[in-house]
Amino acid sequence: MDIEYGKTLYVDLSRRTSWVETLPEDVVRRFIGGSGVAAWLFSTMASQGGAAAGELSPFDPANPLIFAVGPLCGTSAPTSGRHEVAALSPLTGIYAESDVGGAWGSSFRATGFDFLVIKAAADRPSALVIGPEGARIEDAAAIWGADSFETSDHYGAKYPGSETACIGPAGENLAPIACIVHDGRDARMAGRCGLGAVMGSKKLKAVVAAPGPGPRRPRRIHNPEAFAASAREMARKNPVNAEGMAKFGTAGSLGAFYDAGDVPVKNWLLGAAALDIPGISGQRMAETGLLEKRFFCTMCPIGCGRVIRLSDGRLGGGPEYETICLFGTNCMIDNMETICLANEKANRLGLDSISAGSAVGFLMEAYERNEIRGQDLSGVEPLWGSSQALLRLLDLMAAREGIGDILCQGVAKASQRIGSPEYAIHVKGLELPAHDPRAFNSTGLSYATANRGACHLQSLSYNFERRLTLPEKGFDLPQDRFGTERKAELVVATQNFMSLMDSLKLCKFAIGGGTSATTALSWLNLATGWDMDLDEFFLAGERIYNLKRLYNTRRGISRKDDTLPGRILKEIKGGGAKDNLPPDLDASLDEYYVLRGWTSDGIPGAEKLAQLGLQGL
Repeated sequence: MDIEYGKTLYVDLSRRTSWVETLPEDVVRRFIGGSGVAAWLFSTMASQGGAAAGELSPFDPANPLIFAVGPLCGTSAPTSGRHEVAALSPLTGIYAESDVGGAWGSSFRATGFDFLVIKAAADRPSALVIGPEGARIEDAAAIWGADSFETSDHYGAKYPGSETACIGPAGENLAPIACIVHDGRDARMAGRCGLGAVMGSKKLKAVVAAPGPGPRRPRRIHNPEAFAASAREMARKNPVNAEGMAKFGTAGSLGAFYDAGDVPVKNWLLGAAALDIPGISGQRMAETGLLEKRFFCTMCPIGCGRVIRLSDGRLGGGPEYETICLFGTNCMIDNMETICLANEKANRLGLDSISAGSAVGFLMEAYERNEIRGQDLSGVEPLWGSSQALLRLLDLMAAREGIGDILCQGVAKASQRIGSPEYAIHVKGLELPAHDPRAFNSTGLSYATANRGACHLQSLSYNFERRLTLPEKGFDLPQDRFGTERKAELVVATQNFMSLMDSLKLCKFAIGGGTSATTALSWLNLATGWDMDLDEFFLAGERIYNLKRLYNTRRGISRKDDTLPGRILKEIKGGGAKDNLPPDLDASLDEYYVLRGWTSDGIPGAEKLAQLGLQGL
């Protein structure tokens, strides 16, 4: 392998020691990088000491926290600056990973490392500073209690040219919906699954990537001329093909998804309502002057991020599509200023806006139906459309005070305390993102079988029922969103493909910009000197997906957990989704398991594990 890749920095917070190892080329070729190698590292380490997978607790010091970039990070490949964070989730109790853009990954790569494995826990508030010389553990008592923006400012001033991954009060207080915040006020989030609480349990306030001043040496690659030419061509195409994303950001698709019946309205109850959808869209953000400028992740030619100016003059990251939906339509709020304020508050506090907005919507419905059982609402009246309730509940969740201490556990656990489990919209404990399985028929199966719980990004299959194609797997045209043919096949193919994109750490928005599986593979080969073909490439994606499933089955996951909320399965929402319900889930699972080579109970079979070389992991 000609590429310089696999250098791994291990840090033991308890012993305050660190060391460096380089991964074997065989591991990298089989698991590619990013998401795949992080899963391999986690699976290898989580069982060290002889403990069974089901015995590890998310807040156990033995729960490793892993940061990972991809093999193209540090090259000119468009959108290659992303990174991954992985650990056992305190929200779901199963394997967790969160994908992040921004600049932290590239800064970490510039220190010379590709993977960071954080073991054990500190005995006092600490920060980890990574430089070319390795790791240094610093006391962080003075900054403990600060919000994520203050923390980022602190370390940015202390280490010029650095980037900070940090937690806010939610992570310090071990709120299971806490996230890890990157890029300060631009707020690129490792948002899902509660990984900020894992950092908090390790008394780790921040991880600072500090490569030092001066130009950054690019990654050495096998065929630099051919690689650069291909990367330049795609960098030219991406922003043209993804023009809408560049102009209006992810929130620019709100109107189209709302018209399709894809947007959660009133805790997923309705398909449409008397809400000002244009007034909270990406288009309105741009038209009204709220948008100050675009934000570009490192090596991204698209620039879908938003930098907005709030009413008091402050600049910060603008709300994404998911945030607008879960803080907005899901809670029957159509006030753009409220959504922007809630977004900034969640970013400062370090709360996942999808899970937090879902929790607020759940509480509003339970309150409306008079089904809250003896809980103190901390002075909050959670009425539909209440901006005051939304903003106050975010503070309570981060502080774990009053009703917030219940809501910050996520809707699955909150419903056990409050009651009304039928209104708790989640899969495997992870709240649904803002795409409805009643609007795109592949989405339900995708959510039911996603490794981290309800997740649209682990397959992105709904976009292949909208405008994307995957000719490498026989999907030459976008699929009928209300059709039933080949849905299981589509989900398997796209899950494997997204496993590869997450392992290369290429942005999925680049697919809409023209970056195909064939293009991604050509970059990998040009960078490494490998001669990998599409069959081996997609087999690696299948291997990565199966490894995560294999670990989860050891945590007790099986067919019983591959399900959807009753509301999604049985209640017609109307609107653009008309009277559609997801295809019969049992039949879909039967077909999916056969295609996967899993047992009828959803367990990867011995023959499949042997084919993928996963025996013993």
